[in-house]
Amino acid sequence: MSALTKTALTFAAAALLPALTAVPAAAAAKADTQDEKAPKPPSVMSTVGGAQLGRPGTQVKLAAGAPVLPKDVTGRSWIVADAESGEVLAAHNAHWRLPPASTLKMLFADTVLPKLSKDQKHTVTRSELDGVGVGSSLVGIKESQTYSVHDLWLGVFLRSGNDAVHVLSEMNGGIPRTVQEMQEHAEELQALDTRVVTPDGYDEKGQVSSAYDLTLIARSGLQKKDFREYCATPRAQFPGEQKPGKKRESFQIQNTNRLLTGDSGVAPYQGIAGVKNGSTTHAGSTFTGVAERNGKVLLVTVMNPSSKEIHAVYKETARLLDWGFAAAGKVEPVGELVPPRSADTGSSGETDASSPAGEEGKKNRHGPDKASAAGTGQTTGAGIAVSVAIVALVLLAVAGFLVNRRWPLPDLVRRLPRR
Repeated sequence: MSALTKTALTFAAAALLPALTAVPAAAAAKADTQDEKAPKPPSVMSTVGGAQLGRPGTQVKLAAGAPVLPKDVTGRSWIVADAESGEVLAAHNAHWRLPPASTLKMLFADTVLPKLSKDQKHTVTRSELDGVGVGSSLVGIKESQTYSVHDLWLGVFLRSGNDAVHVLSEMNGGIPRTVQEMQEHAEELQALDTRVVTPDGYDEKGQVSSAYDLTLIARSGLQKKDFREYCATPRAQFPGEQKPGKKRESFQIQNTNRLLTGDSGVAPYQGIAGVKNGSTTHAGSTFTGVAERNGKVLLVTVMNPSSKEIHAVYKETARLLDWGFAAAGKVEPVGELVPPRSADTGSSGETDASSPAGEEGKKNRHGPDKASAAGTGQTTGAGIAVSVAIVALVLLAVAGFLVNRRWPLPDLVRRLPRR
């Protein structure tokens, strides 16, 4: 972004601040009805994507005719966002750093998937399966058996197989290298709440993400054709054990995303096209889903619902998707999904001071500088301020258009008709 544009945006923010703060923010955080002993969100969280997203509680700005948020949503953290424009329609503790469970596999796939040819074959060794955590979800990979990369990715996305993740990580140069690359990729995406300890999301001390970050990661993954294909596949055949002198048989695996397949009292969600679910002892249930309806594509992430309702994470996601489709065009955004650093024009996003790049980020945060026109002795007449604001808004619109052009969401793979 040019210096002129940055200056104009700075003046515009200062001039428009009174007007913006005068806009009523409908629907403040609802009363916390959960157990008093339940963990509470931090009072200060990251503001990547907008200052309002750093506040605890529910954030939404309802305009005339907008539906109210569903009451029966108990996730500790959740977000509803337009997958294409990046606008955040509503959020609740969006930047609360929580254990992600297997939703972290979205970051694993977004990082590693482009590096391995889907046709590549690999014979599994015992050592590649030794580090899989106790109680992990598995697709059923056997040592001394040969699998294609395509098979292994089906195991990751459909069965959330930690065995498949470990084999692919070894093919990528090992677990430590894969973890490092995932962390670097998260920082490139500006998913600065995310700390990677394992590639599969297995509970480990210090491994965290947030509803905001998981949504950013999903949006990035959905740029990739193979990622879209795998996460939208309801069922597939997976190779069984090759026995001497016999034809290798296969067995069917079904996607554990119940909004995609429908199961155990959860109906398939109309227009669902992925993305990933997870569940561990410390994380509870987590889920990020993407769905399309009438040309609108929404992303919803829900982390750790407290509800005793069976499969609450799916049902709460469905309620938020329903609300998002009904509310589209009737709410003011409370923030945005920022583009990756490499695509960032500087018109949005902010470096989190607690991130590895925090100190440098303090010097390069986007948004208005603390020094206003009045503070620097410059002219602050209302007429000049309004004129500058108008110019800046035009430049901001152009900058936003350029960001979205450089960071589009391609057509999603649609769910196959019900059989």
